[in-house]
Amino acid sequence: MATPKKVFCGGAMLASAILLAACGTTTGPQSLSLGGNPAASCAALVAPVAPAAIGLPSGAATVDSATLVPAAALAVAERAGTPAGRITPPTPAHCKVLGRIAPLDAAAPPILFQVNLPLVWNGRSVQYGGGGFNGVLITGLALVPGARFDQPTPLAQGYVTYGTDSGHQNVQGQPPQAFALNDEALVNFAHASYKKVRDVAVALIQRAYGQAPQKLYFVGSSEGGREGLTMAQRYPRDFDGIFSRVPVINWTGLQHAGTRNGIATMGEGWLRPAQVQLVHNAVLASCDATDGAVDGIVSNPVGCLQRFDPASLRCAAGTSGDNCLNDAQVQAVRTLRSPWRSPVPLAHGVTEYPGWGIGGEGTPAFAATGGWNAWWTGTAAPTVPPQQSNGIAWFYGSGALQYFYARNPSLDVRNYRAEDFAARIATVSQLMDSTNPDLGAFQARGGKLLMLEHMADYAQSPFAGIRYYESVVARMGRDNVDRFMRLYTAPGVDHVGAGAPANVDMLGALADWVERGRAPGGLQLAEQEVQPPFRVVRSRPLCEWPLWPRYTGGEASQAGSFQCSR
Repeated sequence: MATPKKVFCGGAMLASAILLAACGTTTGPQSLSLGGNPAASCAALVAPVAPAAIGLPSGAATVDSATLVPAAALAVAERAGTPAGRITPPTPAHCKVLGRIAPLDAAAPPILFQVNLPLVWNGRSVQYGGGGFNGVLITGLALVPGARFDQPTPLAQGYVTYGTDSGHQNVQGQPPQAFALNDEALVNFAHASYKKVRDVAVALIQRAYGQAPQKLYFVGSSEGGREGLTMAQRYPRDFDGIFSRVPVINWTGLQHAGTRNGIATMGEGWLRPAQVQLVHNAVLASCDATDGAVDGIVSNPVGCLQRFDPASLRCAAGTSGDNCLNDAQVQAVRTLRSPWRSPVPLAHGVTEYPGWGIGGEGTPAFAATGGWNAWWTGTAAPTVPPQQSNGIAWFYGSGALQYFYARNPSLDVRNYRAEDFAARIATVSQLMDSTNPDLGAFQARGGKLLMLEHMADYAQSPFAGIRYYESVVARMGRDNVDRFMRLYTAPGVDHVGAGAPANVDMLGALADWVERGRAPGGLQLAEQEVQPPFRVVRSRPLCEWPLWPRYTGGEASQAGSFQCSR
């Protein structure tokens, strides 16, 4: 291997294959390296990790391979995928460790993991959360959720990074929810796999560098956001800082509400893509200018929910077509924006799932993950069983009802009654719902938590995260919560970070708070072109809930022209 370049950081010379990325922090943990022969040091990691190193009952962890991977350049896909998903960021040379954790139940799948060890380590680690129903190995090589496209990845900054498949592997021809028929696989998906992989990663870091991480972080979006909140609630001593973006937090409520919303669009209730655009345009006409700037963003969605009535688009008697909504379609929109009230008890005293927000209905569907056409209505009315052309929420929710709650793959969800599965719902809710408002133990260990909700998100309701935050405040008190937790909202942004400015360095803000005691302030969201040099098209201030950005004058594409206000 070629001798790594030497760079100077704070007066100290480091052998670094990540160049100046190692200099990104002038205070904090001291840098360590894999030694004079990184290839040999990496290969030496192929050895079992004893179950005793894992803080839950577990089989042994096996390292299948440990390979020194050369540096790779930036690559951007032309069109496929979400905006961030099109970007394969540059990676430094590193030791890539692949392995598995054996199950206790021989019928359960193993937990797969990947750990990436930089040649020069900054003493920190970042665990990446998953997405959807997981079943795919998270590599830990991607951008942090919501990060600027031109920002170095954590690995390029000297962090150890790692991820898991959550303890099951997707199988061609099987629904992604099928794994939940196995109890251990379900517990792993709910919480255990992330804890087990965290502990294995710490053991491997100790083996590689001679010490455990001084600071541990968790970052996740969607399902990964739920996982982050789960870590704060179930394993409060395991992480110093957690970033949770658009978390599917009230999981049981979400699956039931998503199924209900799909049923509302059956028959005459289904909205065609042209009608989705009709609603999108009508919402903008009613609410876009209320923040002082006509820019295609509903900055105050709470106010817009009170301002816009879908009945204003009702077809006149005897008419129909793409330029109006029939009675069933008006009712479907109202259903989407209404809470689902659980007829059976859910974990932590939760009684309902809030309705969805407003704005961004017609956001283009990047990789089928934006706006109503992706998540709610699809491009064809919902069917039983679901088809790829149906909305994702119908596909996810109806499958969850079949495999998680009824445990009957042939169940016709149109005939599902929650009351018939009350005991099972209680069990799954305790496993899956990250709604425990008691974060006292996490705060006591000095943990910091950042949450970010996208207000034009139709994969999950942003108001679920808002309600959770408010439940934490109600339990622990505002002054107490302000010492360790923040909730931010991004108007006009869909689930995957498209539609409005959405990119911000939340890991940097989190590390500043954890390691230097500097609470986040003055954060800005950027909307960037998805091609180098990733030019910023427009920006907005990132406001803490319940504030939202109001235009105060100046260039409307600049964050400085807006002020967070009520």
